[in-house]
Amino acid sequence: MASDLNAKLLDGEKRREVVAEAEEEEKLSRRLWVENKKLWVVAGPSIFTRFSTFGVTVISQAFVGHIGATELAAYAIVSTVLMRFANGILAVTLVY
Repeated sequence: MASDLNAKLLDGEKRREVVAEAEEEEKLSRRLWVENKKLWVVAGPSIFTRFSTFGVTVISQAFVGHIGATELAAYAIVSTVLMRFANGILAVTLVY
């Protein structure tokens, strides 16, 4: 019974294959982790910018809307132009 506990379950060649598969899986998980970190370095600021831009726009329009209809229309025109300009610059910087 004691010899059964110490007996090898896999022969030498099969054991090397299993070890090689485990190492390949570890390499894959490590590569995925590194790639995910690189992706978030690029995507994180972009996601934050999109959410914060939307929030600032909604809050600003709510406050300007209390002043008057003409001021709200003026802000809507200006913010549309500025937001498109800012998003254009963001897109150009992400490409390069």
